[in-house]
Amino acid sequence: MNIDIISVFPEYFNMLNLSLLGKAQDKGLLNIKAYNLRDWTHDVHQSVDDTPVGGGAGMVMKPEVWSECLDELLGLNDSSSKITNENFTNTSIKENNYPILIFPNPCAPLFNQVDATELSRANHLIFGCGRYEGYDARIPDYYKSCGIDVREYSIGDYVLNGGEVAVSVMVEAITRLMPGFMGNPESIVEESYTGDDALLEHRQYTRPTTWRGLSVPEVLTSGNHAKVDRFRRDEALERTDAIRPDLIEKLDCTSLDKADRKTLINLGWEVSGKHPRKLND
Repeated sequence: MNIDIISVFPEYFNMLNLSLLGKAQDKGLLNIKAYNLRDWTHDVHQSVDDTPVGGGAGMVMKPEVWSECLDELLGLNDSSSKITNENFTNTSIKENNYPILIFPNPCAPLFNQVDATELSRANHLIFGCGRYEGYDARIPDYYKSCGIDVREYSIGDYVLNGGEVAVSVMVEAITRLMPGFMGNPESIVEESYTGDDALLEHRQYTRPTTWRGLSVPEVLTSGNHAKVDRFRRDEALERTDAIRPDLIEKLDCTSLDKADRKTLINLGWEVSGKHPRKLND
């Protein structure tokens, strides 16, 4: 996978050379390159922003600077090379080599594990990091009209100084799902938000089994793998019920086994319908 990142602070992404992301690049699994948006400016001050049309506080990133950068990275330097919408007809994300253009935006839909899984199958991702009051709204609109697959995502209900942190979050969430990225691929199987029945993960423990008067649950040292699996599943259901009941509501009741149903009933859920429903709602 090729990942291009556009920012006014490209040095921020030096951290992507660390740990597993660095190893993946050394193995040739990933190629990550950060670009300085100011390299596409033509004035002495290398300006990338201007005042908002209609007034208001702050500054907005200018579309003409972004377009010069994106046209080059997307190969759209003239009208004859524009990608058309027909390129994406009945074509899966992995079957085309065209880049997917992604902008973090606090006003966009929430980025989640489903998005990360889908994007982990892509060949080329381009991330644009906004700053100040954000980027001109015509930028994503224009590239959508060119047939580019443009995504805008929020990583949470809060506002950051710029898109760099959000891009780092998305890059890590996406790339760790690529085949060959994790040393032990089994380590992601039971993680939170993973799979068709996405739940929060059960709690984890290590040795020593007793530490400062606190012991790990006895069942985990029993050697009975069936009981351990059941304990972890029940704890995942209980944690999700307490913290993210919206995930319980999305479960498919037909996929729940008898023990799952019993646990959810004890937690106050009705499980006779298509999806669980909290009885006190």
